[in-house]
Amino acid sequence: NVLPRLAVEENLRVGATARRAGDGHWLHERLQRLFTEFPVLSRRRHQDAGSLSGGERQLVALARALVPEPSILLLDEPSAALSPIAVQDVFAHIQSINASGVTIVMVEQNARLALQVTDRGYVLESGQNRHEGVSAELLADDRVVATYLGTLEARQAESGDEPETFAGQQRESS
Repeated sequence: NVLPRLAVEENLRVGATARRAGDGHWLHERLQRLFTEFPVLSRRRHQDAGSLSGGERQLVALARALVPEPSILLLDEPSAALSPIAVQDVFAHIQSINASGVTIVMVEQNARLALQVTDRGYVLESGQNRHEGVSAELLADDRVVATYLGTLEARQAESGDEPETFAGQQRESS
């Protein structure tokens, strides 16, 4: 999802290819805004993207997608292969992006987390839409919870694990 041999800033510049040539002032201003929104990327702007952690690479991909100032952003598994802390950081940025007015369409296997940060959800099984509705209502729907999300207690009983703390609250481990 990043160009590993290019520096972070170069990766972001690639996101501007859809803009017309010769708009260097706009690009400079846009990059400065993104580096403010993603301070870790500002600190690593000259570092090869391939040397970053998985969470940092995901932030590069998010920032690069935001360079052309889209009105809609499509995300495919933004939490895939990330540590719990990186997932928390990425999803905080996703919420911030959405709050700024960008519509987000996301495919995410961590349905519980996705439903916690979205307005509307669609629960797919084997390519079929099984449930849809307001995310908060899906999270409260006993059928959806039992079939797709499970309960924290049931998952702990199956695995024998203690609950993990996620974002300061007890959450199901993923």
